[in-house]
Amino acid sequence: MLDTTRTYVACITNHGQVRDDLDQCGFSASKLWNVGRYYIQDRWDEDGEIPDEAELKSALKDHECYNDLHSQSSQRVLEELAEAFTGWYNSDDGNNPPGYRKRGDRHPRSTVTWKQKGIKHDDKHGQLRLSKGFNLKEGRSDFILAEYETRPDVDVENIQQVRAVWNGDEWELHIVCKKGIPVEDAPGDKTAGIDLGISNYLAIDYEDGASELYPGNVLKEDKHYFTRDEYQTEGENGPSKRALKARQKLSRRKNHFLHTLSNHIVQRCVKEGVGKIAVGDLSDIREDKDGEPRNWGASGNKKLHGWEFNRFTNLLEYKAEEHGILVYRMDEENTSKTCSCCGQVRDSNRVERGLYVCSSCETTMNADVNGAVNIRRRITQSPPTGDMSNGWLAQPGGFLFDRESGRFTPRE
Repeated sequence: MLDTTRTYVACITNHGQVRDDLDQCGFSASKLWNVGRYYIQDRWDEDGEIPDEAELKSALKDHECYNDLHSQSSQRVLEELAEAFTGWYNSDDGNNPPGYRKRGDRHPRSTVTWKQKGIKHDDKHGQLRLSKGFNLKEGRSDFILAEYETRPDVDVENIQQVRAVWNGDEWELHIVCKKGIPVEDAPGDKTAGIDLGISNYLAIDYEDGASELYPGNVLKEDKHYFTRDEYQTEGENGPSKRALKARQKLSRRKNHFLHTLSNHIVQRCVKEGVGKIAVGDLSDIREDKDGEPRNWGASGNKKLHGWEFNRFTNLLEYKAEEHGILVYRMDEENTSKTCSCCGQVRDSNRVERGLYVCSSCETTMNADVNGAVNIRRRITQSPPTGDMSNGWLAQPGGFLFDRESGRFTPRE
């Protein structure tokens, strides 16, 4: 069995009884976010440094707002704040830094996360007991007893996290559960390699099969259109209504693209009899070996920030696991410099971003496909072979995203 996680959305059947308590927690999370936001701004103005989540937790653990929530819930708020600032700092995209959260019905309440120590589950009666912080216990109960309801086919067990999310009209619960999936149900024992890039969103190579490219031109167009100057206005009262709608629409389009792409790749792997997928690990692409931000140039930094490599890989992992396909994150070191035919490693072989010409065996191929082949070999341990110089290395197949149908179709 392969252990993975699934998130189930549940409605709260006793919403009227728990709404006030959830509102208190949601507003407390907003206050703690604002306190952390102020602390970060103060440090930034003082020495130009952005504190990490460890420093935030240490500095604010004795603050009154911290004790409004369960300790693990407060920690998660500060983790999200640190993640938001790190993403903004590395983006170089002209966006404003994460802002303050305002209280009131016109503004969304903050999501509150409970981890295992703050949760007690009564599966027989469909109830979740969610702990509150010390400051919110006075005069009321020590916990929130939420009764929930999910789809009939969902078994809620092995709960890892519970998130209370305000959907604009009411609170709902997102329940994260640990689940086992039989690995023996894999569609085959072949392998595939995926090279994530900037010019092409990804290239994939199938063992004993063809290779394919998936351009990310749709994401580029959306990012360019929805981040124009008029959509990035930030006044005293926050972003304009037009800017908020634009950001929400961009987020929805990006989510749809990533879900559709990951699902399409998994279905292609099922068809090709793939049991293992190797994906290039780009977790450190935004930082060098010393932990300093990498500078890819104005254009490169903008493109890089538009690609959510980690989010795509997370989606690919859980969609692949449903079919018993294992996903491995592999180090990409030298995969773009190594010839997949003869094994020569040389920087100059990559003539252009999309062209690889080996100076040793004279093979000409698509650079992204060459990288995908080398990544795939990281999990098969098979050496380069000289008989790979064929059509699909130089001219792989391609799939384009069709906006009208909302799916990927073969490129003519």
